[in-house]
Amino acid sequence: MVKEIVSVDTVTVYKLDENGRIVWQYPAEVCERSGEHVCLVAFFNRDDIDLGYTVFKRGDRFVEYFYVDRWFNIFAVYDRDTDSLKGWYCNVCRPAKLSATAVTCEDLALDVWVTPTGQTTILDEEEFDALDISEADHKNGRLALKTLLDLAQAGQLPK
Repeated sequence: MVKEIVSVDTVTVYKLDENGRIVWQYPAEVCERSGEHVCLVAFFNRDDIDLGYTVFKRGDRFVEYFYVDRWFNIFAVYDRDTDSLKGWYCNVCRPAKLSATAVTCEDLALDVWVTPTGQTTILDEEEFDALDISEADHKNGRLALKTLLDLAQAGQLPK
């Protein structure tokens, strides 16, 4: 019996700052792709870090949703040891740019952590307010934050 070799669709994710400079990049596997979004699986590739509200561990599995028409992305975070859902890390950002080989997203500092029980923690609000970005970007960022909080409250964040 001949075993079929299936090629895995991988991309590089480029996290940029608000001025378009690369801050971090990592490989990810594409799970789903459409003209409006992409769903990826990536593994945390930094040393363990205690953020106070959760600990990200090297090897934690991130199921990441990037959108070309929304001012946020959403990462469902799963523990490397138990594969249980730790929560969702939601980034306020400019809409993502998707290509066959890359996902690029300009982060706007403002984030939301959502626990599996739906509790939310807004992160880096002062940093967002201090960004030297347009008033329209600030407005879109605030609207994105409201949308994320509404999705969390309704239990509609993707897994």
